[in-house]
Amino acid sequence: MIKQNTVVTMHYELKNAQGEVLDSSKDQEPLVYLHGAGNIIVGLEEQLEGKTIGDEVNAVVPPEKGYGLPVDALIQTVPREAFGAEIDKVDVGMRFQAETEQGPVPVVVTAMDDTSVTVDGNHPLAGQELHFNVNVSAVREASAEEIEHGHVHGVGGHQH
Repeated sequence: MIKQNTVVTMHYELKNAQGEVLDSSKDQEPLVYLHGAGNIIVGLEEQLEGKTIGDEVNAVVPPEKGYGLPVDALIQTVPREAFGAEIDKVDVGMRFQAETEQGPVPVVVTAMDDTSVTVDGNHPLAGQELHFNVNVSAVREASAEEIEHGHVHGVGGHQH
């Protein structure tokens, strides 16, 4: 049974509220994570609690328990000159790391005009209701080392 400190193996499909597939493990390796360690979004983790091998879960996760609501402070308009000679290579939709006082932040270019560029540092799925279809294929107790490290080791995990 899925509970704190179990390793869960699952296949999933993620859709937005309009039914568009955003991500899927179909035809790929399943997702393997340590339950209760913050490896997946809290809203999905809560709905998987207590499930077991063979269970199919259809979970609807509100933004507050997914990637959060968009934060206006993470949307900034900067002068084109801030991009220097690289400005000719910048276009709407491009993603890159912006250097900030808090360290690098992933951003996407959302708008451009003759004098400025607008970038958004919110997660691409911020503000969206997420619809998951999950099939649980394995559940096991985590090892002491996995619990200490906060992630799965070995087959399907992060470390070997």
